[in-house]
Amino acid sequence: MTNIGIIHPNPGYHDALRELTRKYGTYLIIDETHTICAGRGGYSAAHGLEPDFLTLGKPLAGGVPAAIYGFTEEVSQAFSGNLRWRIRMWESGARWPGNALSIAAMKATLQHVLTEGILCKGDCSSGEQFTAGVEAVIKEFELPWIVKQLGNRSEYWFRPRPPKNGGEAHAAVDPELDRYMHLFALNRGILMTPFHNMALISPDTTQGDVDHHTKVFREAVLSLF
Repeated sequence: MTNIGIIHPNPGYHDALRELTRKYGTYLIIDETHTICAGRGGYSAAHGLEPDFLTLGKPLAGGVPAAIYGFTEEVSQAFSGNLRWRIRMWESGARWPGNALSIAAMKATLQHVLTEGILCKGDCSSGEQFTAGVEAVIKEFELPWIVKQLGNRSEYWFRPRPPKNGGEAHAAVDPELDRYMHLFALNRGILMTPFHNMALISPDTTQGDVDHHTKVFREAVLSLF
C-alpha cells in the first residue's frame, strides 16, 4: 500500500471483507508492516479490525531483519487439534530464523519505541500538523494537489483526487516533479522518502521541524511559478 502511496480503503471495505471471510470459512490475514504507523496495535487496533492472523516485519526490530506472526485462540486450537506441522529452516527464509541480534533489537524496539507514550505521541499530532501545513499551502495557491495521512506518515500527491488503487496511484506519478520537490527539500535539510514525497515522522519530530517543512514546501511551490 504505502510503496505506491497512501491509499485508504473505501468506507465499509474491511467490514465487507470480514463478513465474506467468515461466511465462507476463510482466514483473514492482515499484514501491519506498513501500517503499524497508525499507532500501537497498527491499523487493526486503530480501526477495530478482527483478523485471524496478524503479521509484522521490519519495523518491529528497528530495521534489523525480523518478523512475527500471531493468531487468535480459535486458530491456535485448530493448529493443536488438527494439524501436524513444522517449519524447515531452509523453507522459512532469512527473516524468520531467530537469532540473538534480532531478538535483542525486537526487545529494545518494543520496550523503548513502539510504546503507547512514544509511538505517534498517542494521537499522531505531528503527522496531523504536517498534513495541515501542506494543505494550507495547497489551498493558498489553489493547487490541484492533495495530501494523505496514515498515522505518522503523510504524503502529498500532484493530483486533485486521491487514487482508489495502486494502478491509479502509479498512473498519477510525475517523476520530474517528484524529483524536484524531493531535491528542493533535501537541499534545505529535509529528507523525504526517495521514491515519492512521503514524510516518515519520528516521535522526536518537533513543531519547529514541522513548521520548517511547511516553509520549505511553500518556497518550493513559489519556485514553480
